Amino acid sequence: MKRRAWLTLGAVVLGGAGVVTYAVASPSGDPGTGGRAKRPVKVYDLALKGATGGKRELPRTDTEQFSLVGVSWAGAVKRLEGTAQVRTRDLESGAWSAWRDLEVNIDPPEDPEAGMRGASEPLWAGPSDGVQVQVVHEDGTAGALPKGLQVNLVDPGVVTDAEAEATEPAAFVAAESAPAATPTDSTAPTDGTTPTDGTTPTGSQTPTAPAPTDPTATATSAPTGSASASPSTSPTPSATTPSAPPSTVPKPPVTSRAGWGADESLSPDPSEYNAGVKAVFVHHTDGANDYSCADSASIVRGIYAYHTQVNGWNDIGYNFLVDKCGTVFEGRKGGVDLPVLGAHTYGWNRESAGIAVLGEHTSTSASNAALTSVARVAAWKLGQYGADPAGTVQLTAGASQKNYFGTSFTAGATYTFNRISAHRDGYNTQCPGNSLYAQLPTVRTWAAGPVQGLKVTSLSGAGLSGSTYYTKGAVSVKWTATTPSSLIKSFQLLVDGKTVATISGTATSANTTLALGSHTVAVRAVHQSGRTVTTAALNVVAETTAPTFTTTPKLSLRTGTVNTAAVPVTLGWKATDNAALSSVKLLAPTTATYGPTTTSSAKTAKSGTATTWSMRAYDYAGNYRTSSPAYTPVILQETSAVKSGSWTTRSSTSYLGGKSYSSGSKGASLTWTFTGRSASWVVSRAASSGQVYVYVDGVKVSTVDLKSSTTLYRQAIWTKTWSSSAKHTVKIVVVGTSGRPTITTDGLVYIK
Repeated sequence: MKRRAWLTLGAVVLGGAGVVTYAVASPSGDPGTGGRAKRPVKVYDLALKGATGGKRELPRTDTEQFSLVGVSWAGAVKRLEGTAQVRTRDLESGAWSAWRDLEVNIDPPEDPEAGMRGASEPLWAGPSDGVQVQVVHEDGTAGALPKGLQVNLVDPGVVTDAEAEATEPAAFVAAESAPAATPTDSTAPTDGTTPTDGTTPTGSQTPTAPAPTDPTATATSAPTGSASASPSTSPTPSATTPSAPPSTVPKPPVTSRAGWGADESLSPDPSEYNAGVKAVFVHHTDGANDYSCADSASIVRGIYAYHTQVNGWNDIGYNFLVDKCGTVFEGRKGGVDLPVLGAHTYGWNRESAGIAVLGEHTSTSASNAALTSVARVAAWKLGQYGADPAGTVQLTAGASQKNYFGTSFTAGATYTFNRISAHRDGYNTQCPGNSLYAQLPTVRTWAAGPVQGLKVTSLSGAGLSGSTYYTKGAVSVKWTATTPSSLIKSFQLLVDGKTVATISGTATSANTTLALGSHTVAVRAVHQSGRTVTTAALNVVAETTAPTFTTTPKLSLRTGTVNTAAVPVTLGWKATDNAALSSVKLLAPTTATYGPTTTSSAKTAKSGTATTWSMRAYDYAGNYRTSSPAYTPVILQETSAVKSGSWTTRSSTSYLGGKSYSSGSKGASLTWTFTGRSASWVVSRAASSGQVYVYVDGVKVSTVDLKSSTTLYRQAIWTKTWSSSAKHTVKIVVVGTSGRPTITTDGLVYIK
């Protein structure tokens, strides 16, 4: 591959590293606002040295600013049988990072050209100004390492106005090229020979690449390679620009090459095109995951510079790149809507497109935002050729090799692939990492449809009883789905199987008003592919009939302790509904809520005061009816009774009103006459208390024994309730119980 006029060669002297050559990419646009110069993209090459055959290293070295780092060597198809590790120094804090592994076993170019180099995957380190590198042969042995080992540093620069605004003014000034350095043991030879250990290519060499060999060793990288001539066993790409077929699904937003600051002079070769896109291969770029999405354009720019200026390719390898925030970047030039021949999956580039997720996803899952964008891009590209993202396809192998799982491929033969496959499915690499690989079924499902996880979560304006909802008519249906909304075309609200509302794919609710009667309500989701899924239908009854009180709320006296301000009562009621009674609520004089089968509640009522007891019965539709009767408990002191026989007055604060009557005379009686609907007799009780007869309206109704192991005062011990209010007489008669004849009465309470 010839070096091109777009490289400005120079040298920078770095502490402890000798002379470092670099290539400066010309800015792709005009200077920023006010004439500020933007910092161009630059690539620095530092030679690795070593006294032993099995190790090469670079000690801690001060460098110019860079953000992307990798290791490369002479020979595009030469494999590095070993490990490469780097440490970098943070530009702002000055702190050194931990050692980080570089992925070194990567796809060879399908048709290597002179000038191409073997290289690791680049690692995004963020703004840095120092580096340390070590390369060790496999298992630490002294086996031979590739010639011309060097570390490559990429400064993605500042090339857009938005980046310029976010960067300190000092960064706007492009570094000037230093005068050419006199060759030393760390500079590149100028005679065009293949570099040896301890030399650093200047970028002007054109080493001859050896013939390609079948890659069989386990690799752990994201994709690389060249897309030039095609093996005879593969479909031949075309240099003629084809037309862009329409897709069956919408095109997602894509940040153009100009948008991320591509210097088009780095890839002057014309684009080549496939006949179509039969499959999509998913990759990861194997860089850091803690990058800021504001840096994503810089990361893409760095990868672009690395692929073209370190690997020696004619463009970035991937067709698309996606960051963790879901931003999609145009990769290889030629038109995002066209079947551009990429360089991403060895042996399978001729019938596919490649999408790379920024970051390393061996043990860290890709974000939902990234997965969503991968699904959208894949569905769109495959949709241009009528392919189902969830389906399979026969692809023709362009090379004889094995994949990560040990499956052998023979050049020219056809093999079955998922339409959305992983890099490792086609080549012996760990890419896109175990975690992202496990997420690909989700990507396929999201891309192909139908919408997943659709369910109605609530039906507002209606109440559920059993399996039926009840409403007065107006309802709001809410739902959720696990498929991202950007892949959903629309939702439809169905009533009795017919669409009554169509809502956007980002919606989560819809409203409608149902006519009186029984209905079914469901939600249908329309995927961007056109596939639909519908929730189970809900049974909904619209009705406006309010519940009724078959028994109006009523108070009746109950047993318990009586006070002048609080009388023990029972509140009773009965309510029904034509459809489904939901609850009954007490609104006054206090509040409470009761279930549909509850018909009474123990309360206390204020004596001597008319109190409204307001209750409301609700049905599940929200219809209700209120009933608000008023009742007055009245305390009749013993002094208001007609007495016969001998009675003694007793005084104590324990008695109602401070006084009571006591008698042990057999036949002594007290008679109260009142108009009301409920009555209770109030007495004191003790171990010596005797028995009484109770007469109601002249009829003996009960014999009451007042004996108690503990002394109790103001006890409503006998009660009587009638269905309606009327005039009644209650008479108590002392029985004269042997050994304990005495009774002490404290009055009578009735409700009017």
